[in-house]
Amino acid sequence: MASNPTPQRQLRTHRPKRPVARVLNSAEHHAWLARHLTDRDRWLCRMLFEHHVLTSTQIIDIAFTGRRGANLRLRNLYQWGVLHRFQPHRDRGSHPMHYVLDTAGAVALAREDGIDPKELGYSREREIGRAFSLQLAHTVGSNGLFTTLIRRARQPGAAGVLAAWWSAARCGRHWGDIVTPDGYGRWREAGRDVEWFIEFDFGTEQLSRLASKLARYERLAEVTGITTPVLVWLPSARREVNARRAMAEALRGLDRPARVPVATSSGEATADPLDMAAPRWLRLDEPGTAGRVALADLPTLWPDLRASAPGGGQRPTAAVPGAARPEMAPPSPMPPPDPACPWR
Repeated sequence: MASNPTPQRQLRTHRPKRPVARVLNSAEHHAWLARHLTDRDRWLCRMLFEHHVLTSTQIIDIAFTGRRGANLRLRNLYQWGVLHRFQPHRDRGSHPMHYVLDTAGAVALAREDGIDPKELGYSREREIGRAFSLQLAHTVGSNGLFTTLIRRARQPGAAGVLAAWWSAARCGRHWGDIVTPDGYGRWREAGRDVEWFIEFDFGTEQLSRLASKLARYERLAEVTGITTPVLVWLPSARREVNARRAMAEALRGLDRPARVPVATSSGEATADPLDMAAPRWLRLDEPGTAGRVALADLPTLWPDLRASAPGGGQRPTAAVPGAARPEMAPPSPMPPPDPACPWR
């Protein structure tokens, strides 16, 4: 017969403890962080400020070479109040840990850019509240399209590099009065830049609403003077067929359909459902001209589309209406070199 049984609380896995909030928010703690945060840590803070939430798997893809080193560093950043983390509920199995920016990380960013932390627009309650957001899966999935590109670009001998990645929030601040893409990206390969807007469809939006966005992209092209491909990712081949039908009808109704080059793909088009660089993109109109092409070959779908030159600079944007705080520049999608870090 068992005697003196072990209490249940002692059977739980170890949970790293953090100092109380007043210690994490103290001037002494921020001064201590200035000596311990690496360039890669600060870059990761900027990525989370821009893109809101990244899973541990996505962070490994963009910043580390192994899971063990990543977990050790992420644990430290969590304990230091630089990052916060949560694990969403799942009926079967478990989700990876999700990370958002915490107060100490936001203060470090603000001080680094000479901004008053109160003017940064950061809210800890909002960031932690993303754990309960109905948009969480959409945000994580959309971010996964870009983190997969960064992972590809970090491989030895990689031919391409992700030169720009704007979040939906940044796109909304600049073009939200017309249309808000789920992201903007620029891929550089073989001496040529390819840029695009992404529409990440999770199967929850009415196809008629998705198709109606094409008219807004036409207006955006007229306002900016730049014709930019719109890539539409859909969860299944069947959804892609139905979406293409609805969008083709909407495209025919535009005054200048050439202003809105559209290509689609589904999560079933390739072995890796989120690998944007793979040959998966199919032009919306005249689908028989080239078949599915890779991201770097998008210009072959629209031969008359002016190709961007390498280092072509920033896209023209309108002034952010009602902006009461300074706008932080978008971070470079590629991590900084940090050979001194053993956890790289």
